[in-house]
Amino acid sequence: MSPSSQPVSLEAAQLPRWYSRALTVLVFYASAAVLVIEITALRLLAPYLGLTLETSTLVIALALAAIALGSAGGGRLADHTPAPRLLVLALAISAVVVIAAPALLRLAGAAAGGSLLLLVAAVTIGVPGALLSAVTPIVTKVRLRTLAQTGEIVGGLSAVSSVGAIAGTVLTGYVLIAAVPIRVIHVGLGVSLMGIAIIVAVVHHRGRVLAQSVALTLVLGGVAAGFNAAVSTGCDVETRYHCAVLEPGTGDRAGGTSLILDGLHHSFVDTDDPRRLEFEYVQAIASVADAIAPSATGARTLHLGGGAMSMPRYLDSTWPGSHHTVFEVDPGVVELATGPLAAPPEIDVRVVDGRTALTDVPGGSQRLVVGDAFGGVSAAWHLTTTEALADIRRTLTPDGIYAANVIDFGPLDFVRAQLATFQRSFPHVALLARPSAIAGERGGNFVGVASQEPLPADEIEAALGERNDWVLIDGEELDRWTDGAAVLTDDFAPVDQLLTPYPTR
Repeated sequence: MSPSSQPVSLEAAQLPRWYSRALTVLVFYASAAVLVIEITALRLLAPYLGLTLETSTLVIALALAAIALGSAGGGRLADHTPAPRLLVLALAISAVVVIAAPALLRLAGAAAGGSLLLLVAAVTIGVPGALLSAVTPIVTKVRLRTLAQTGEIVGGLSAVSSVGAIAGTVLTGYVLIAAVPIRVIHVGLGVSLMGIAIIVAVVHHRGRVLAQSVALTLVLGGVAAGFNAAVSTGCDVETRYHCAVLEPGTGDRAGGTSLILDGLHHSFVDTDDPRRLEFEYVQAIASVADAIAPSATGARTLHLGGGAMSMPRYLDSTWPGSHHTVFEVDPGVVELATGPLAAPPEIDVRVVDGRTALTDVPGGSQRLVVGDAFGGVSAAWHLTTTEALADIRRTLTPDGIYAANVIDFGPLDFVRAQLATFQRSFPHVALLARPSAIAGERGGNFVGVASQEPLPADEIEAALGERNDWVLIDGEELDRWTDGAAVLTDDFAPVDQLLTPYPTR
């Protein structure tokens, strides 16, 4: 018998064919589960860290580190420990952590955030990610009968693992998150992993030790499920992208409703009085609209990002005969805005990505385009670039205006870059903000305004003066303010890196 044909494992040689196939399916499912955990972690962390490139990078890095650790550690343990015991422990522990993860992350985020949240994220992603990634090398060891099969078994299981990861990604991103709440996904996944652990234990008849492990898993899983159910999500609705809350107004905002997405106030509406605008940046955009209202009868406007649709409602009530289209990527937000918040049916709301849908907007058709698309405090980067602005400019009438909400704090690197990009793309640009914000003494909201024809600066300033203490700067003053700022393009738009999301301390 040649060395390559000698049995590597008596257990492998004795495996029934059906069980060998079942182990292959287990590799597929475990790898899919790792990606489900990774993608749902992005949603769980977004209310506290923002839906930014940094958050995505953090989650991906944690998941990859877990996969690497699990692959190496699982292979090492498989050489010295019976495979059934390893599989049961890996699946059982993963089940408990997966079930408890939503509650643990929400408690850490609400209580302290920062380092504690990152530690909990590392545990809730890393522990199940590593244990489930260990399944592939464990099953490889079990299935490897002879050295002559090494390439076939290792390569085949690696391919199955990759296909499982793809399936987990597609199923979560396209189906699960859109269909059920995050904690339901986690409980369902955890219960399924627990069930598989029990099946493995029963099939191998490993006696009292495994029976005790199964009993402990059931107890801990039940405790974790109860803990998960007891901790409030804080959401009225979990949309595809956000944790959404509708908060009735109190005090000065009594009679209206605030739309809160991932803990941030995005919109305020008074369905009985659409001209009531509470947010200063919305008042600033409304001042731009008021300045051109005399020439806007029957005009068309386009809104990139809808939220609760404060501006479309305002324009519907102030521009006679006008037509307003909203591009909002989140169908859950649209359902809230058109359902409980009762947006007028005259407003044309489309569930699309604003950048891709711009290509279908007729050229020279829009008197006003409003940009207000955000993930947390971070603007949708693909709407900030010269290429995006070229698409927007194409849709505007010759005297049309683009007005965009921008958020920044600290050194204001992002808002300066955004206005510099406006200046590269349009001949006439202005910035609206509080004087203290422009001076760099504080951050917050800014509104960039751009047009192919001279802006009605005096009229905008007059309308602003009737609402708040915002000011307008343009011309040489704006040139000095944006001097040295980066210009954003599709090839170079480090929006999340330029942005300082919260006040520096």
